[in-house]
Amino acid sequence: MREARPSGGAAVADKPATAGTRAPRQKPAPGGGDPDTASFAAWLDAVPFACAAYARDDGALVAANRRFLDEFGDLPEHTQRERLLRGLHGDGSADAQPIEVHAPHNGRWYALHWGDTVQAGRALALLTAVDISERIETLDSHKTQQEKLLFTSRLMSVGEMAATLAHELNQPLAAIVNYLNGSLRLVDQAGGPVQVERALQAARAQAEHASAVISRVREFVRAREPRRDAHELPAIAGTVLELLRLEAERLQLRIDLALAPALPAVYADRVMIEQVLLNLVKNAIEAMREVPAARRELRVEGRVNLDGEIEVRVCDRGPGLSAQDQDQLFSPFFTTKTDGLGIGLAICRSIIEYHEGRLFFEPRDGGGSVFGFTLPRAQGRA
Repeated sequence: MREARPSGGAAVADKPATAGTRAPRQKPAPGGGDPDTASFAAWLDAVPFACAAYARDDGALVAANRRFLDEFGDLPEHTQRERLLRGLHGDGSADAQPIEVHAPHNGRWYALHWGDTVQAGRALALLTAVDISERIETLDSHKTQQEKLLFTSRLMSVGEMAATLAHELNQPLAAIVNYLNGSLRLVDQAGGPVQVERALQAARAQAEHASAVISRVREFVRAREPRRDAHELPAIAGTVLELLRLEAERLQLRIDLALAPALPAVYADRVMIEQVLLNLVKNAIEAMREVPAARRELRVEGRVNLDGEIEVRVCDRGPGLSAQDQDQLFSPFFTTKTDGLGIGLAICRSIIEYHEGRLFFEPRDGGGSVFGFTLPRAQGRA
């Protein structure tokens, strides 16, 4: 326990503390006693920062002002110079000036300044601890703001590139659709093989879908209002899985579609939600490239959750994600892929949040990952 001291009184140690024991609490040094010591104690207490003096020979605390005892007195190490430095800095060195340390007992940051002085013929090391917590917090805040500005700038650049690409791709896609329509007419007139006609129809459907996706990308980038309406989830999932069917077959990957019966219609922009689901399914397929073929199982689930929302879950059997990766998963430009940009999941989250839903991740029982999202019902809206 600390002894009561008159307000403003500095403390002078009775005797040096021994290692492993808590030094006796300092006692007030009024004007009596050694005049030099009393004068030194009064000088310490006049310093507006936490201040203490340690003996150069054995490192013991000799004197400290009230502020030092208030801020460091709860640390057992405060009575020995080297132990205090090890507790705050990790070693007993005080060569660097100043040393910026984080005090674990109160969560504050301090700049430690050391100087030499002599008192009553005894060499002392004088410590001044300046609280710099506000400066550290300000720097952290500025760093966070700069990172956000960088993300915003890069996203704006990506948006500009997306708008340019959408504009440039529209014309060749329109030409492809026209060529396919012409080919279908020729096949019909010539009575060509049914297989060729089906292939041309499938190619046309894919080209028209790509054109619709690009159109929605342009609307999304230009912040136009997407077209939300009532849509059946089985139709959305069917379109996405058909797009990836050939890739799944090539990788010998099994896709199970497990939608609850009689699912209510969702209130959404169909093309945007198809893009979200397509991105999640493609990521799941990518995650299982190195997995043995017997374990390559992808499951797309749909159900009504406890909040009455439509919940879609994409479950894979990949290697999963580390805790560190999970924390940054939806951050812009973070990716676990060597050739990824790190904007796919960030854009997906923006789309889902626009639809008043949420995008989430959770580990899958038995190994793997689950990425899911929620959508509102169309009932009462469309």
